Amino acid sequence: MAKGKKVVFVIVEGLSDSEALENLINKHFSKNTVYVKVMHCDITTEKGTNSQNILKKVTEVVKTYALSNHFSRSHFQQVIHILDTDGAYIPDENIVFDSKCSSPKYYDEKILTENIDGIKRRNQIKSGCLDVLSRTSLIWSSIKYQAYYMSCNLDHVLYNKRNLTDEDKEKLSSAFANKYKNDLEGFKKFICNNDSIFKQNLTYRESWDFIRNGCNSLKRFSNFGKCFLEQIDD
Repeated sequence: MAKGKKVVFVIVEGLSDSEALENLINKHFSKNTVYVKVMHCDITTEKGTNSQNILKKVTEVVKTYALSNHFSRSHFQQVIHILDTDGAYIPDENIVFDSKCSSPKYYDEKILTENIDGIKRRNQIKSGCLDVLSRTSLIWSSIKYQAYYMSCNLDHVLYNKRNLTDEDKEKLSSAFANKYKNDLEGFKKFICNNDSIFKQNLTYRESWDFIRNGCNSLKRFSNFGKCFLEQIDD
């Protein structure tokens, strides 16, 4: 790594998420060395994960990457963690049975599923993990950490579409990346200037309080713009 460079380590959930955002994040932090870690899963709902061990699991992701690249904590400027809310905070009564939905389907006021108890358990675990991560400001003792949410997921926020197939996700992420590949300022305008979606009138902590209310974790909201405004507030 070039002398004076710092690592901005970005964790996203899937390949399409990485394709949509990696170039833009790289350009924004161009003075630093940026690495995007693709999880290929939602770490907050992995088997065995809970609110007691989520911080340890995220820290291990960073440590493992550091070890494999001969980095120490001092090489890291910050860790950015982008998470889907997946309706984790909605009331149980808004989880609705539908025998045709072997996979959950997301709408503004409800989740349709053939396994109501399974979604209730998932939401309980995921919301607990999100609560821990949203209150975390340092990871691995000294590395600045921020968790940003996409509601109900990244596709919803960036493309205004939900319940997509993997093929559709790939097509849309590619189109999004191409649209903004030479227009970082255009992307910042999109992600930062629409208060109705991105809630820039709220502080970071207030934005997390907001997404916990009612069915907001199903609706099209995000606090990710704060990452590009380069502000960390209480």
